[in-house]
Amino acid sequence: MNNPRLKSIVKLFETCRYSHDLYTVFSDWCECVAISLSNPIDLVHFDKREARYLEIARKYDRPPMATFTQIMGEVTMAMEDRPQDILGATFHALELHNKAKGQFFTPYTVCQLMARMLAGSQEDMRASIEKRGFMLAMEPAAGSGAMIVAAVDIDRRAVDMAYIQFSLLHIPAIVLVGDSLAMRFHEEWHTLAHIMGGWNAKLREAQREGKGAAPTLTPAVPGNDSLQPAQPHAVKSESTSFGVEKTGQLRLF
Repeated sequence: MNNPRLKSIVKLFETCRYSHDLYTVFSDWCECVAISLSNPIDLVHFDKREARYLEIARKYDRPPMATFTQIMGEVTMAMEDRPQDILGATFHALELHNKAKGQFFTPYTVCQLMARMLAGSQEDMRASIEKRGFMLAMEPAAGSGAMIVAAVDIDRRAVDMAYIQFSLLHIPAIVLVGDSLAMRFHEEWHTLAHIMGGWNAKLREAQREGKGAAPTLTPAVPGNDSLQPAQPHAVKSESTSFGVEKTGQLRLF
């Protein structure tokens, strides 16, 4: 581990090893942080996620919860240093992949190579952005989110990891919990950048102009696409921002 931020994060997680199962601690940290990032902006899911946060918090006393906060600070600073898959690296550095049914996250350098191969040269990307104003991408097996900006994964922990890193990088994204092969999805997470940027409206407009596809259903934050203050009891119904085409293909945008 040549990354000093990674060393600090691993050391902080290790302090919880003596009183709790480390695999569970890592999963709980990811879920708590994802909920903390989501709840101020996603009013539809507030009550359910807040209850889940409190359920997790009751498992720990004060020192581990204080450590959770320190870990979040280190993760944030790591992403400030440079875009990287710091949570995927942490997962492997803690050797948790051995317990996760052989789950391995793609090395970030390989992700960069694949992204360049798929997206094309800088000139190709500039041309695409000039045409539509943005680029769209969808990952059917997101992992920790190292390769993509809009993603699906069947593993809830992986969804939390991807959501955290997208949020800290201010990437407009929707992350789905579900099976992209069976086309079954049961939960969605919208990043702050997606909601604040009004991306549902932007993508619908792009679809009308023939520049790209848009979500088929209404946004997660009701009323409009702008950021609204947290009023958790103001929302009673739940909607989704994805659909399945007649061809059986998933459409996020």
